[in-house]
Parts: sequence; structure tokens; C-alpha cells
Amino acid sequence: MGICAKELRHYVVRPTLKHLKMWSQPAENLLMGTAAVESAMGFHLKQDDHQALGIFQISPRMHRNIWDRFLATQTDLSSLVRGLASQREFLAHPHLELATNLSYSAAIAWLVYYRTGKAIHKIEPNDIKAFGKLWHNHFHRHNPGTVESYVESYQLLILGEELEERQKVLKSSAD
Repeated sequence: MGICAKELRHYVVRPTLKHLKMWSQPAENLLMGTAAVESAMGFHLKQDDHQALGIFQISPRMHRNIWDRFLATQTDLSSLVRGLASQREFLAHPHLELATNLSYSAAIAWLVYYRTGKAIHKIEPNDIKAFGKLWHNHFHRHNPGTVESYVESYQLLILGEELEERQKVLKSSAD
């Protein structure tokens, strides 16, 4: 069992995007779907045959790439991201932050998409297939996952949980 989608959305993804001053509903939904397809909402923080870490399964190589090739030229943004990291642990074990610090890993995951320059905020908030294409093309270009696997993960782990919660509310109000 992974992290509750509603709680991840409200307590991690949305506040992180707002901290970065980059919140939009499509951005939030894209990251939620990424967590769903990459780790089943945190069921795995590290898969046996991969180096990637955390709910977004970010590799140390991608992590370094974000810092060295993107954030190095974005001083205000890099300061916001660094503010999310632990004081001591980030310096000693920077990649471990991807597994242990949900807000920090959400920020790095968002920057994987943001650095592409795609107008993500212009995508319809519920266009799961468009999010799946972005994930497939930009998040893990060499990942064997498909757009369909993104859509299925989103529907099962995010929409399925939302539907289940609505059904519980309806049932309790009927009692």
C-alpha cells in the first residue's frame, strides 16, 4: 500500500508547487500521475533493479542533471528548491533526499518537466493521456513504460481512490 493520493496531493504536491510559485491544476495532476506510475504512490521507494529513488523514482544521474544543467542558471528557483532540502543530510547524502523528503522530491520531479519548456499549464486538467505523453517523452525517456501504463496507474490509484472516497461519503450521508 502506498501513500493516500488525496493526502499526497494536499500535503505534498500542491504546497510544493505553490512554494515554487508554479502551481496549476495540470501541473499537480501531472505529478500525481507520475507518482502513481513510477512507484504506485510510494509503494516502492527503490526498486531492486534500478538506482532511482523515491515516490517519483528519480535517478541520481537525473538529480545531478537538474542541479548542474538547469538549476545552476536559475538562482532564485535553486534557492527555493534548496530551501526544501534538509540542512545536513542534503550535503552528506543529496540523492537520499529523493527517498526521504517528499516535498524536495516533488520539486525535483516537477523540474524534470518544467525544464522542457512545455506549456503544461495549458493542458486540460483532466487530460490524463496528455500527461502520460509528457511522462513518456520527458520523465524517463528510456523507461519501458507506456502512455497507457501512465493512464491505467492514474485511473486506478488516483481516480479510483477519489471514487471510493465519494462512495463512502454518500453511504455515510444515507445512513
